[in-house]
Amino acid sequence: MSEYKALIGLEMHCEISETNTKVFSSAENSYKDTANVNIQPVDMGFPGTLPVVNKEAVKMALKASMILGCTLPTHIYFERKNYYYPDLPKGYQITQETKPAPVGSYGALTYDCKGETKTVRINNIHLEEDAASSDHYGTFSTIDYNRAGVPLLELVTEPDFRSADEAVSFLETMRSIYQYAGISEADSRKGQVRCDVNVSIMEADKDENDPKNWGTKIEVKNVNSFGGVREAINYEIERQIDLKESGKYDEMEQQTRRWDEDTMSTIFMRSKVDAIDYKYFVEPNIPKFKLSEEWLESIRKEIPELASDRKHKYITIFGLSEYDATVIVKEKSISDFYEDVVALGADAKKAANWLTSVILGYLNKNDLTITEIYLTPKMLYEIMNLVESGKISSKQSKDILTHVLEDKKDPIQLVKELGMEQISDDKTIREIVIKVLDEHPDLIEDHRKGKNTFDFFVGQVMKATRGKANPSLTADIIREEIDKR
Repeated sequence: MSEYKALIGLEMHCEISETNTKVFSSAENSYKDTANVNIQPVDMGFPGTLPVVNKEAVKMALKASMILGCTLPTHIYFERKNYYYPDLPKGYQITQETKPAPVGSYGALTYDCKGETKTVRINNIHLEEDAASSDHYGTFSTIDYNRAGVPLLELVTEPDFRSADEAVSFLETMRSIYQYAGISEADSRKGQVRCDVNVSIMEADKDENDPKNWGTKIEVKNVNSFGGVREAINYEIERQIDLKESGKYDEMEQQTRRWDEDTMSTIFMRSKVDAIDYKYFVEPNIPKFKLSEEWLESIRKEIPELASDRKHKYITIFGLSEYDATVIVKEKSISDFYEDVVALGADAKKAANWLTSVILGYLNKNDLTITEIYLTPKMLYEIMNLVESGKISSKQSKDILTHVLEDKKDPIQLVKELGMEQISDDKTIREIVIKVLDEHPDLIEDHRKGKNTFDFFVGQVMKATRGKANPSLTADIIREEIDKR
């Protein structure tokens, strides 16, 4: 079998969730389980209705463009992409084509993939309206127009990925950018992120900079999860290699396929539609408008600390390991929680250890997000403080955390209710230590002869105090009292 390499490009669609209303109507922009409640006449394409541009959505789109280092347009245009489908009531979509210019063109993004730094070229990023969502059943389909008109960012990359791992690492990086920049929750469970994947193969020894060497491009539409993107890319690469090896590859036309999660395969939908078939033309109901330098500069100043910035801070200032910093910044909600704990005065390394080794394990086991649990940054800080002050042991702190999560109670209250507070009074512990030593003089001699009887003394003190004696203080007092004899 010959050696092949893949050329992979992505079209990432991400809803802008952080606006109050939709991109061209006053309908509420929010995720709702109840279908068809966030609707205005404009969303349904009723005659006589006119679109009005949501300035905040344009601002969010420009912010994303700036972060990606794209060339910004001088004016904002919108265009009509003409095609009919049931989830597009008007019979066209208001979007942006590359001419005159979308909100961003020709940028780049550097990202990490398995410890390697990669760079992908961004062809463009543009703002458009989302279509309604459809659910298909055995004999009928339903349409939910809540999503119709939701502001949608489409990011188009060049075919710079060579593996599914690279593509998914890029998508995870982009998701964090959208989250950290306050543009979108980017929650695939709410349908806020979807991808189209373009895949072709070529012989490994040929020059990939020569388009003539590229194979037939296959587009896989509407993959709804990053795991699905990985599987779809790997499947499509193998499918195309099989066609190449069997001599059928050259017969394959450029086409659009869909990813089927049930069969874990791509399925033919249609021959690829060229842009000319969409009959793009400038949207006549939305005049072009000029972008002022003052407004653009104000947007630049609003770009917050991103995941890469926080990761650098966690490593260089907080002293975290590369691994811990990477884990914490992966989800903005986790990073925000961590920042709040540290801001309260917690030790940065110890707080990171709590998150990565205990709390994230609980979240993963129970399929929860950190915003869905009862624990707050203040509560975690209180638990850490209880350990630092010697009021509870490290082992007890894990039990307290479990009770906080399961019983939904304040940690200070739980320590009192469960009688967990450690005895850290020198006098109280010393009296018990003296009594234990007095009862076992022979073991003191064994200890001096090198036999391990020290743990027995500690255990007897713990037994007498029902495990409440401060272990460190107990050990120190035992040594002092033995030395006196």
